[in-house]
Amino acid sequence: MPRPTTRKGRNMTVRRWKMVCCMAFAAMIGVSGCSALGGADDEPAGGGSGALEKTSIKVATLVSVDLVPFWKALDEGYFRAVGLDVKAENADSGAASQGKVINGEADIALTTYPLFFIAQQSKAVDLRLVAGATSASPKSNQLMVAPNSPVKSVEDLPGKRIAITSKNAASDILTRSMMRDHGVDYSTVKWVPVLLPNMAAALKDNQVDAAYMPEPFQTEASNSMGATPIVDVASGSTKDFPITGFAATAKWAEKNKNTMAAFQLAMLRATRDTNSNLDNIRPLLPKYTKVTERTAALVTLPHYVSTLEVLPIQRVSDKLHELGALPERLDAANLIVQQVHP
Repeated sequence: MPRPTTRKGRNMTVRRWKMVCCMAFAAMIGVSGCSALGGADDEPAGGGSGALEKTSIKVATLVSVDLVPFWKALDEGYFRAVGLDVKAENADSGAASQGKVINGEADIALTTYPLFFIAQQSKAVDLRLVAGATSASPKSNQLMVAPNSPVKSVEDLPGKRIAITSKNAASDILTRSMMRDHGVDYSTVKWVPVLLPNMAAALKDNQVDAAYMPEPFQTEASNSMGATPIVDVASGSTKDFPITGFAATAKWAEKNKNTMAAFQLAMLRATRDTNSNLDNIRPLLPKYTKVTERTAALVTLPHYVSTLEVLPIQRVSDKLHELGALPERLDAANLIVQQVHP
């Protein structure tokens, strides 16, 4: 069906989607009517046993292609259709984003799964995964080097300086796992913490010999300084590895079940619509990541997955334990909240 191009057409699409949400949401939480989602227009939810506990929430985010469905949900009214007013708050890293939830500055945060499990095992906070975001696609997470670098392959990495975002983050786990798969010793590597937006500069200024880069940073680095990839870090035992998801504290998830379910439902629809035509969502990248249109056209997008399945997420816990980042293997099934499957 052609996409509505008029405001009237878009409003009709939102209303149709809202009715679909009403039926799926009501069936899931066992209420009748649409009180959980507000009225026929985009009014705040209220009243009835299925009312949203919160209609305004803050979501901690990153400058990352992982958030394309989230931005689509913001721009095209999917959150409003389920009665939510969502405010995005950018953070510099996955650790900083997750920290906003831990510190009570945000209700939900985009985080990387390794950092989620590390925080959970610390017992300093009790977290839950409320929705999925991405898993790695081929060449969406690569180790990059400067042009004319003497580092040409994985075998050249021992003893070198490698930029990662932080210890035990996805960048660290994926890079170490990739080296282990290739039979290369990573114990002599000097790991250098660098924020993702600064990776290219670290390479250019010879502060590091190689740098982990997801998109859009690897395409930007290639365009701006001629950086080249030497290996896809999400390959071998980490092929299709789960990368990012949305987390909240266990207390918040328990207290705000209807609000959480509304968020899940909006993200489910936005993710399905994103995956139905990936080229149509590329204009969101210049708007939200500030990359050029040229970069937006070239980036390798990850796999977008909004619902959480136990077996894929368990891979992350198992990999962390295998690499010594988790002293004990955590059971992912205990950390994933009920998922919306309309």
